[in-house]
Amino acid sequence: MAGGRGAFNSRFVAVMALAGSAIGLGNIWRFPYMVGQHGGAAFILVYIVCSLFISLPVFFAEGILGKSTRLGTFGALKKTAPKWRWAGYMGVLAAFVITSYYSVVGGWSLDYFVRSLSGGFRGLSFADSAGVFSDMTSSTVEVLAGFVIFLGLSALIVLAGVDKGIGAFSKVMMPLLFVMIVVIVVHSLSLPGARDGLDYLLKPDFSKLDGPAIAAALGQSFFSLSLGVGCVLTYSSYVKEGENLMATGLWTALFDTVFALLAGFAVMPAVFSVQGLEPGAGPSLVFETLPVVFSRMNPVVPVIFFLAVLVAALTSSISMFEEVAAWLIDEKGVSRKKAVLLVFLAALGLGSVCALVPRVFSACDFATSNIFMTLGALVFVLVVGWMMPKPAARKELSSGGVFFDIIWFFLKWVCPVAIVAIMVTNLL
Repeated sequence: MAGGRGAFNSRFVAVMALAGSAIGLGNIWRFPYMVGQHGGAAFILVYIVCSLFISLPVFFAEGILGKSTRLGTFGALKKTAPKWRWAGYMGVLAAFVITSYYSVVGGWSLDYFVRSLSGGFRGLSFADSAGVFSDMTSSTVEVLAGFVIFLGLSALIVLAGVDKGIGAFSKVMMPLLFVMIVVIVVHSLSLPGARDGLDYLLKPDFSKLDGPAIAAALGQSFFSLSLGVGCVLTYSSYVKEGENLMATGLWTALFDTVFALLAGFAVMPAVFSVQGLEPGAGPSLVFETLPVVFSRMNPVVPVIFFLAVLVAALTSSISMFEEVAAWLIDEKGVSRKKAVLLVFLAALGLGSVCALVPRVFSACDFATSNIFMTLGALVFVLVVGWMMPKPAARKELSSGGVFFDIIWFFLKWVCPVAIVAIMVTNLL
């Protein structure tokens, strides 16, 4: 057990929990439309390269800090690099803010799942679909109800503990999530005109691969693994002593990348099957464009899709919720029950404001995505790459040889530059 804090009881559970933290709305919602906006297959190739050589070393940096200290984000930095503990506070704050506004989007996914159960997408036109989303987000009762229920579900899972709550939920729901997205892929590929979408995903057009596209691929790879906030660090503090963190990290990155690709194959062929739809429709793709596509399909398809969206949102939400709860448990000595209640009430307050005031929602999203996450990741790689002895890092990863040396080189020399590039690009 990790210092009495709880632990994942197997590598499979640890990988499923870490994959659940990584696989969220960004994979189903953000990845497909970014592929659409930046030229299809060429973007995907750059995304995979960035995931392997930039995002994975950052993942290992967080994992090393969590596994070596058996503490959450603040405690790990306070113990390893006391002068950098301010970044621990920043990570906890970022996780709290994300828990709050992300639960609003989670509430939208819950609302759409319920609509799909009742056949609410049948016969939708583009105007109808945009109107449904606008009416939902402008209805105070509807948007708050979805938000509160989603936040409450996250709280209940975290309340059950690391193994019986987060671990148990992840080991059941993550395999189910993959099954659901594969079902959507199979159905999408069977649609008339889906071949054009398949070609779009498999035939790279490097003429469209400009600087902004490369920066977007790097940023998507980085954010897809939920790096920089401390969720990976916190979950890694729950892995068993002697666990091969290198293997755990590789499996997590593999699952995350495969799921993102499957999401692309689920969405793009379906979009291309309907005349007049744009593959780069932007953030409205899931909540406005896809319901129009689904209105022409078997009514079971939207049910499966929006259930997948809901599950993906929950697996990511609980990782953010747990990080804040872990800080209260580790640093303030409160019980898990009290910690969960405090986080729930605080997130209820901020999230309600985010749900009702779009400017606050946008400000929270901008601050966490463009400042907190990138700055936190920069601190993690600098602390591990420049302050931790290389043998100690090798021991925590439980791996040596050439592959470790490559990871170490990128972590120490390449990742800081790449993270700064992401920060500058996002703020320009």
